[in-house]
Amino acid sequence: MRHKPARPFAMKQSAGFTLLELIVVITITAIIAAVVAVFIRAPVDSYVDSARRAELSDTADTALRRMARDLRLALPNSVRVSGSAVEFLQTRTGGRYRAEGDGGATPADVLDFATADTAFDVLGTLSNTPVAGDLVVVYNLGINGSDAYADDNTAQVAGVTGNTISIAAKRFPFESPASRFHVVSGPVSYVCSGVGLVNGNGTGTLRLHWGYVKTAAQNVPPAGGSSALLAQHVSACGFVYQQGVTARSGLVSMQLQITEGGESVSLYHEVHVPNVP
Repeated sequence: MRHKPARPFAMKQSAGFTLLELIVVITITAIIAAVVAVFIRAPVDSYVDSARRAELSDTADTALRRMARDLRLALPNSVRVSGSAVEFLQTRTGGRYRAEGDGGATPADVLDFATADTAFDVLGTLSNTPVAGDLVVVYNLGINGSDAYADDNTAQVAGVTGNTISIAAKRFPFESPASRFHVVSGPVSYVCSGVGLVNGNGTGTLRLHWGYVKTAAQNVPPAGGSSALLAQHVSACGFVYQQGVTARSGLVSMQLQITEGGESVSLYHEVHVPNVP
């Protein structure tokens, strides 16, 4: 039996890229990436700009809404403006004081305007309970003789028992035609400072101030108390207060502009405040 001679072992050649082919692939890939980048850059830039504008708008809108909410709780005739700052006395609650006796077996505690009084009954219920240190204000007109900032018509709350509010001895100068009183927790200020524009960025801030001692004249910024940052990069800020023709209402106009990275957002808001004491 004859055997076939064995074939010699054949080496398999390995496939690969030459240096020239690799350079060509890299060059083509770079060209494609450059072309794609040209078309993608505009949408990406537009998205970044839109996101920045949305963030600036949200910051400005939130700040204005916060100020508007607090201004609606302002004591009648207590809003005052000085340049880029607005101040007011914030009410905690209010109601009607008892002006006449009820003829019951237990005499009702009437608020006496003929002499210094230390307590009075509240008609109905209060939305919030006054706390010691709050101020009871009666018939605030914001003028000499009836100005809560000057303590003409305020008395400090000593305590609350049932529907009776105890106060530091006070003779209030004027009765309220509607037997109305307010309880204020203290002054509040919104202050813009350092407002300007440098290299496409606002340099100012908007801060909320509270917990400081009220003064007859408005201080900007107020001394002492606490503060919180509401907005930064403020490039323009202003407040205007206009009292209504009938003096029963007022209008606070607020303008806030925030600038960052060359983008500016300017918002304007108006708030009606009741001035019926």
